[in-house]
Parts: sequence; structure tokens; C-alpha cells
Amino acid sequence: MMKRLGAAFLILALALAINACAGREAAATPTVMAAASTAPAPAATETAAPAPTEAAPEAAAAEPTADAAAAAAYATDLSRVRISVESLVTGLAEPVWLTHAGDGSGRLFVIEKPGQIRIIRDGQLVATPFLDIRDRVGSNASEQGLLGLAFAPDYPQSGRFFVDYTDKRGNTVISRFQVSADPDVADPASEFKVLGFDQPAWNHNGGELIFGPDGYLWIGTGDGGASNDQFGNGQNPATLLGKMLRLDVTSDPTQPYLIPADNPWVDADWNGRDVADEIWAVGLRNPWRYSFDRATGDLWIADVGQNTYEEVNRVPAGSAGGLNFGWSIMEGLHCFAAQNCDQTGLVLPVAEYRHGADGCSVTGGYVYRGAAFPELAGAYLFSDFCSGKIWGLEQDGDAWRRVELLATNLAVSSFGEDEAGELYVTDLNGGVYRLMGASRVMLPFLHALRDGHLAMGRWQRQAPG
Repeated sequence: MMKRLGAAFLILALALAINACAGREAAATPTVMAAASTAPAPAATETAAPAPTEAAPEAAAAEPTADAAAAAAYATDLSRVRISVESLVTGLAEPVWLTHAGDGSGRLFVIEKPGQIRIIRDGQLVATPFLDIRDRVGSNASEQGLLGLAFAPDYPQSGRFFVDYTDKRGNTVISRFQVSADPDVADPASEFKVLGFDQPAWNHNGGELIFGPDGYLWIGTGDGGASNDQFGNGQNPATLLGKMLRLDVTSDPTQPYLIPADNPWVDADWNGRDVADEIWAVGLRNPWRYSFDRATGDLWIADVGQNTYEEVNRVPAGSAGGLNFGWSIMEGLHCFAAQNCDQTGLVLPVAEYRHGADGCSVTGGYVYRGAAFPELAGAYLFSDFCSGKIWGLEQDGDAWRRVELLATNLAVSSFGEDEAGELYVTDLNGGVYRLMGASRVMLPFLHALRDGHLAMGRWQRQAPG
């Protein structure tokens, strides 16, 4: 036994030494992109965006934070890291979102697209749904259903939470619900409708809801669907489609919502055109999962592309809004449906990838701020629904580097974050997975040690059985 322990500690020491001076192995060739937030004007123009009035554009054109504190917040070295996913629960009906209630209970809440919210407690799926509204949710099409869930910041006191779903006619409904006397069961009869809008097609419904650090509800909407922005909503300031909305839904529970006084177009026009007061940003196609970095307050938005490019956008904390993310002038960093286009004032993505081996539909995630895997701290993790690949973005000076961390066979419909900042992945095929991290050098050793396959200084593969 002592010899076996000695061999184990010898290997551990060697692994630590190698890890300290090597760590060069990478899952894929990193892709580096300049971290520009607005684009320079091109030499020629065929398609132009409406220019914001003087009250809005300067506030919209904030550059990414470049001070030492911000740089340190995103400092990491993903070339030294690999991740894995560990099955938590199975048997769910098309899970598309996972979150927590912020109440210290440790519970995870998972959305099932057909119209239920399920609870995971201590790694076990609770049999009784937290909420069942299948009687009013329409989920026949692949991008329809119960799509978003956000608990009010004062949920432990108020018991209020909000959902986003498509109804039986395919239109978007955002509603508030109330938990019952049983903390594990909400009252389906307590629905209070906050906002609704018609959807001209079955796809591009967005659907996520999150409360920002400001306490307001942020709602990412798709452009109305079909293809090629054929309804012209991306650059239309009069519609709520293709936008990021920002609403006050907690100050007065008797009202559906209030407009925050500092929303960017409350007192400003856009090139002489009125903009709906609910709008914080325009030019989105189908924002499929966005999140606020809990350490910096930066907003990360993954926007699904048309036929060629997927993109990830970053908005530094403190932005006053009034932003234009470019759709349908741009797809990723490229002019859409034109050789040249006017990119003046547009917010360009910090990362993009082309359709093909990397996938075809981006799934946004989170900047990792948990404590379990410090080697991932500061990395923005995201995936692709079609390929199942998971990447990390790390800051490299004024650029962002995309590094492949894991190739999976999952249909990654979403990431989720628990109250401690640990991350999870939902698989549309029915599973929830816990994200695990370790250094590239140490992971095989740690797994072997954990599983009891380390003997006499050699890692022994366990036969299937």
C-alpha cells in the first residue's frame, strides 16, 4: 500500500511540475478577434442604418473597459484548461433553461419547452412540477414554447417570478406568477400578464428573461422570424421585435410595467423617428441566451445568425444603451446581402464563427465566476446547438481569443448558473449536465485517482461493465 501511495504522490508531483511549465496543449487552434465595439465607416455604402440623434449615439458608443481591473477580471489561460460535463438528471421534456431563485435553497429550476418548470433538489428531480402551464403554451414549432424564466430580485419576500412563452396562436406572452404556500409549487391561476406582442412567423422568438444588476427586467426579442429579416424589424424603431427591452416590473406590482427613466430613447429620437420607450438596443436577429457577468456587470449576448455567421457581443457595464447591434445590415462582422454597407455607429461582435464544422446556431452562456474551478475564472463559455462544441473566450490584450474546450454530442439548448456561480448545460434531448473543469495535465490523473484506477504508478483503464 505504501509503495502504491508513494507512486501516486510521485506522479502527482510530476504532474504539478509539468503543469507549471508546460500547459501548451489546446483543444483547437485559438481564434483571435479584435475587441472593437463600433465599426469604422467603409469606403462605399449600399445599405445604411438610421443614425441616432445627438442625444443617443455618444452614449451608445462606449468602448470596452480597458483599465487594469477590467483586464484582470477576464485574465485566464484557456490553453491550460479542459472541461467535462457530468450528468445531473435525465428524463426531462426538451429542457431549454436552468436558473435559481436566489433564495438560498440550493434548488435549480429547469424549463421544459412544452410548458412546465421542474425543480432539481440535491441532484434529484422533484416529481411535482413547480409550474404547469401546458394548457396555454403553444410549442408545436421548434422555437416555440415556454422559453424564459426569471425570479424577481425580492423573490424570497414577494414570491413573484416571470416567464416568457408563446401562446396557442404563436404570439409572445410575458407574465408574472406567484408561488403558493408550498415553496415547491407555484399557482398557475396567479398569472398576471406583463407584455405581449404578435409574432409574424413561428421562429426567432428570443424568449429569455433576466434581471440585470440594475434590478430591471431585460427581454431579448427575435426579429419576427421567417428569414432574412423579411419583416424589416431589426432596424425598425417602432416595433419591439429584434430588440433588447428594459422594463421596471417590480416597483409597482399593480401595473404591468413601468419605463425606467434612463432608458435611452425616452427623451430622444433616432434620426427624427420615435423609438418605443421600452427599447434599450436595436439590431438583434434572435438573441439566444444572454447574461450579465456577476463580477463586472458586462452584458454578453449571443445572437443567432442567418446562413453564414454566428456571433457573440459584449457590452461593457455602465453603457447607457441606445446601441445598434447591426442586424440586418450586418451578419457577424460582415455586410449582409450587400458587398458594402454603412457600419457607422454599429456595435460589432467580439467573436464570430462561420457555419460548418463549428456548427450553425450559437447558444450563449456565462462568464465563469464560480469557486469550484478557479482555472476557468473570467472565461466566457458558450456553445453551438448544432455541433455541441463548447468554447471559452478569453481576453488577449485588445482582442478576444476563442478556444475550443470540449466537443460533445449534446444538443446544447442553454447554459444555466446556480446561486454559487457554478455552470450547467441543458440538452434538448432531455438532460441536465454539470460543467466540470480541470487543468489539461491534471485532469486524467485526478479522474484516475478519483475512480480508483491508479496502481503502482500507472493509470489503469477500467473495463466496461
